[in-house]
Amino acid sequence: MSFNELNSVEHYIIHQLSGLNLNSGIISEPLTTYGVKWVYKSPQDLNRSVNEVLLEQDLKAALVRLNPEIAAKNELADEVIYKLRAILISVNQVGLVRANEEFFKWLTGDKTMPFGENNRHVPIRLIDFDDINNNTYIITNQYRVHHRETKIPDIVLFINGIPVVVGEAKTPIRPSVSWLDGAHEIHQVYENAVPQLFVSNILSFATEGKELFFGGIRTPLEFWAPWRLEDEDERLAKLLGLGEIGKEMGDLLHPKRLLDILQNFSLFSSNNKKQRIKIIPRFQQYEGANKIVERVKEGRIKKGLIWHFQGSGKSLLMVFAAQKLRRMPELKSPTVIVLVDRTDLDTQISGTFNAADIANVETTENIRDLQKMLEQDTRKIIISMIHKFRDAKPNMNTRENIIVLVDEAHRTQEGDLGRQMRAALPNAFLFGLTGTPVNKADKNTFWAFGSEEDEGGYLSRYTFQDSIRDGATLPLHFEPRLVDVHVDKETIDKLFENFKEEAALTDEEADALNKKSAKMAAFLKSPERVAKIVEDIAIHFREKVEPHGFKAMIVTPDRYACIQYKEELDKHFPEEVSKVVISTSANDDYNFKQQWGVDKSQQERIIDEFNDPILDLKFLIVTAKLLTGFDAPILQTMYLDKSLKDHTLLQAICRTNRLFPKKHYGRIVDYFGVFDDTAKALEFDEKSVQQIITNLSELREQLPKAMHDTLSHFDGVDRNIVGFEGLELAQNAIKSDEQKDAFAKDFKFLSKLWESLSPDNILNLYQVDYKWLSQVYESVRPASDNIGKLLWMTLGAQTTKLIHENIHVGEIHHLEEFVLDADVIEDIFNNPDPKNAKKLEKILVKRFKKHEGNPKFKKLSELLEELRDRAEKGLITSIEFVKELCKIAKETVQAEKELAELIQEKTPKAALTELFLELKTDQTPAVVERIVTDIDAIVRVVSFPGWQKTVSGEREVQKSLRKALLKYQLHKDQVLFDRAYGYIKEYY
Repeated sequence: MSFNELNSVEHYIIHQLSGLNLNSGIISEPLTTYGVKWVYKSPQDLNRSVNEVLLEQDLKAALVRLNPEIAAKNELADEVIYKLRAILISVNQVGLVRANEEFFKWLTGDKTMPFGENNRHVPIRLIDFDDINNNTYIITNQYRVHHRETKIPDIVLFINGIPVVVGEAKTPIRPSVSWLDGAHEIHQVYENAVPQLFVSNILSFATEGKELFFGGIRTPLEFWAPWRLEDEDERLAKLLGLGEIGKEMGDLLHPKRLLDILQNFSLFSSNNKKQRIKIIPRFQQYEGANKIVERVKEGRIKKGLIWHFQGSGKSLLMVFAAQKLRRMPELKSPTVIVLVDRTDLDTQISGTFNAADIANVETTENIRDLQKMLEQDTRKIIISMIHKFRDAKPNMNTRENIIVLVDEAHRTQEGDLGRQMRAALPNAFLFGLTGTPVNKADKNTFWAFGSEEDEGGYLSRYTFQDSIRDGATLPLHFEPRLVDVHVDKETIDKLFENFKEEAALTDEEADALNKKSAKMAAFLKSPERVAKIVEDIAIHFREKVEPHGFKAMIVTPDRYACIQYKEELDKHFPEEVSKVVISTSANDDYNFKQQWGVDKSQQERIIDEFNDPILDLKFLIVTAKLLTGFDAPILQTMYLDKSLKDHTLLQAICRTNRLFPKKHYGRIVDYFGVFDDTAKALEFDEKSVQQIITNLSELREQLPKAMHDTLSHFDGVDRNIVGFEGLELAQNAIKSDEQKDAFAKDFKFLSKLWESLSPDNILNLYQVDYKWLSQVYESVRPASDNIGKLLWMTLGAQTTKLIHENIHVGEIHHLEEFVLDADVIEDIFNNPDPKNAKKLEKILVKRFKKHEGNPKFKKLSELLEELRDRAEKGLITSIEFVKELCKIAKETVQAEKELAELIQEKTPKAALTELFLELKTDQTPAVVERIVTDIDAIVRVVSFPGWQKTVSGEREVQKSLRKALLKYQLHKDQVLFDRAYGYIKEYY
């Protein structure tokens, strides 16, 4: 029997979770399950219709079992089921995230019904979280669901008859097929075609048997994450001798784990576009938060140090930990204090808590507020700043169930704030979180937070390498620039001895320190130097950042340098392209404050503007602000012209490592010479930190081998043969799927190097070969809706630009196609080769078919037919035929160009209005605007992305259009119907 996704991956998942081997029919204990387990039921045995997603019999039984009021009067279960059905039906109106949020309130027991005495409202339990053996757990496969169309997900898991997990298995034997293809199917296809199945979803997963990734509803694929095993479970799993994916799957999909994620680790938040989003934890957030919770529950050790690398989600870890601690009945309503050390961090942390709608969160404005809350024994989540403990009295609150979470813990040694906090809250639990590894010389941080019982002093550790491996953050590249403007080392050593504590400096203090180092300041801010750097930034940004749709930050020595850079940058870009973000003080000149001061609300608006890819703001110019606690995933490049060291340097450069679509790495362009000695700049004992920065010179060294490896797939192919003949030879060298996939893998690595290095001069040596390889790659790349999305990526901006320069062979998925443009036509006109003419004729026929129904193209099609007829009858010579053909081709190109411009101008409603006015007769009602509005409203409700490619989508839209026309008695006008439907298909 051959291997396929059904018998090798899908059946493996079922065997791992339920113990049933569908390949042999043998039932054994599930290897991955200890305690409660999943029970397999075939889709035929689920007792449901294809339109239902709930197993209503199982759900009703659970409602009776878990709710005494329903047990006494069973028909009350139907009332609950009606409410749940209403949420499922509402998904098309309110959207999947809001429907999921509403269903979650029922799943977590937050909803009540008037089932008590005298219609008293009582909480309704759909799931038993206290005794998980009290729930039923069913796994099935090939689960057929019909909504807009029929879809058949591979795996569905049910708790008490409610579908909570959807999984997709892909083939393990095709190199170009990966977990990403399964994730794409769930995210792009199933969530749109059968959204009701996902209204109660906890998470979805995808695997090809080699890697396992999971994500929440509407989670973009780049944010899906792998699941790792906790040490304890890993030891147990190893004893059981499981395969790696089997262990991870058994762990993630264990009922206890899923119920914990459902109850304590699922958040609904609003993003900066005010859209609702669902957040579920990455492994390191889940593990870190639970380690905090377990330590508090045990109560034996009262502290812990957590190092999770910059950008891997510490803010959310704190939200998850605080939320779970507050919900634990055995902790008797604890107080959770979240402490930060800077105003901008305070904004980010409180923003994360507030956006996620966490209950009972208080933000303190001053030390009096904080002390008052603690003295009054407030039982809430309190967000405050560490310096507010500076004058705290000893024994402000001696309660045991106070848990303090300190963000960026390495800084709390300032003024021994850690000790003062300990004295004020002597019995509290104290957890420090940091994004940078703690230097062994930094005794205070280990004293305040690290426990001797924890390995290496860390309760939880998630390193730079871990975060890159899991795709939680991106690698960082650094690029030294303009060596003649760097600062020499001796000068730094002499003049910047005082900079050791720079992490604590405000904007104003940095200015003052620079004034003391007048010579240094004069050198750094000399107009010639700044002009030279800004000119280089402008060139670099236009060539390497802007084409990819990313943005940049410029870090300058002080506030006055920020303004100098801004004025210089305005000579290269419009004013609105850059903004300065600095703070001002009472001592500043009035005009300076008026022109450059940015208050909290202005800063938030600037950040929102910067995060919006469509808006003009491309550069933020800063000196100290926004170097910590600032999340802007669109920020890819930092232009650094300031002395930064240790924690501050690491935090600053990691502003660029956040995930963003098509962003492969963060880049730091160093004008100061910070990285001339990386080991000194990042003085940590951890060896791993030295791998944080990749110098572009290392990438240059990798280029020759990467080029050689990619070209080796075409040994013996003459790369000087151009046109289709050359392409055919290249394609014949990689005929099989295995050969194509191996080539794609090597080319993917090469193209990442190319995009990273471009426009480095070294690329000139390889330009001809790389351009050839890019064309071959495009010619064999599967169609975008095909499988293998991880391996067969879209080409980067620099590669695309290179391909488009002077290329006349394109659209090269099929050998028989030309790029139809003026240059190609001119070429054929001047060199009338019958072979090329035949190809041009074929492509014209294809184009006319594409624009069927358009009068202009119909006329051109008739001209072509007439020309063919004349040629067949021998009325014209072959050369005349080619020249006439080229004339038709030119007119076709022009007609397509005009059509494209027209489409761009038209909104769907404007297009429909134009159509109705064009076809209007005496019998047509006068209210064209109302007809169009009705059609627009109805079509928008029933249409969905990609509806034109599905039979059911086309049927629904046609039905809706007839319904709209019927209202105005226009439903019998077939010409109107056909033209209107054609417009809808094109514009919606």
